[in-house]
Amino acid sequence: MAAARVVMTQPQLVTVNQLQMSTDWSSKMCDCCEDMQICCCGLWCLPCLECQTASEFGECCCLPLLGPSASLAMRTGVRERYRIQGSIIDDCCMLCWCYPLISCQMAREIKKRKAGSVMHVQMA
Repeated sequence: MAAARVVMTQPQLVTVNQLQMSTDWSSKMCDCCEDMQICCCGLWCLPCLECQTASEFGECCCLPLLGPSASLAMRTGVRERYRIQGSIIDDCCMLCWCYPLISCQMAREIKKRKAGSVMHVQMA
């Protein structure tokens, strides 16, 4: 009779560097009905929504009134702060062709991040 050989192994711990983690937007560009308050504000008074979003993001509320380049800078800032995948080329194209939808998407993202319903990436 051969004796059974039992081999015990230690579980290996795998760590993930959170600074390198990236995510997608928490809502898609056309998910406007996900938050009806933001959707209605974007539909009826887009400049008001943009100013409120800039303020919620920690920027001067008048920033969006400076023009499209300021909105591009803010979208890029949102992506960078929350480690959302994309590029400045993507941001520019989206803002050129889908400006109101992208403004609503940024407002939803900032609102969700501030409420804590989306995972925040901790900076070490």
